[in-house]
Amino acid sequence: MVAITTRKIDLDGCVMHCLECGDPAGASVLLLHGMKFQAATWQELGTLDFLSGLGLHVFAVDMPGFGQSPVCGCEPVEVLLRFVTQLGLDRVVLVGPSMGGRIALEFGIQYPERLAGLILAGAVGVEENRSGLARIAVPTLIVWGAEDQVAPLASSDILLAGIPHAQRDIFPDAPHPCYLAQPDHWHACLQIFFSSLIS
Repeated sequence: MVAITTRKIDLDGCVMHCLECGDPAGASVLLLHGMKFQAATWQELGTLDFLSGLGLHVFAVDMPGFGQSPVCGCEPVEVLLRFVTQLGLDRVVLVGPSMGGRIALEFGIQYPERLAGLILAGAVGVEENRSGLARIAVPTLIVWGAEDQVAPLASSDILLAGIPHAQRDIFPDAPHPCYLAQPDHWHACLQIFFSSLIS
């Protein structure tokens, strides 16, 4: 079991709770979460253990108003920028499921120079951000549940067509939180993605 540190970071008045693990010298990975989940979800799923085992420096955050992070007046993308800046993270791989996918997309479109990679799982808000997708120039993994009833599979088509270096993996028979339903499949996708990203 990997050692996981719990931190609360004051970002100019917005306090963000996060879990941190892995090798500080490794590539930085930032795990966001969906509307019904939080940073601890990634610990329970084993994703923190898995990614740190790949030699990565991993953060799982509670966005403001979720988990152990209090509500904050700033927009999520601004809070995320403050987080990566304050921690001195030059370029990060963002992992965004559902609501977190919208935040990750908007961050990548507004601050493409701060991204090293992007992983989207059943992201919402795709249509609204369609016009900016070409700004995301980093390797991108799109994962989707074939039976997603929240974010239509057609949204993954838009992402695949709009992001220049995107690839997709559809989880058969999986619902919206496909990574929760099929964790082995999820972790196998992550291993392949990070192996090519850091090779």
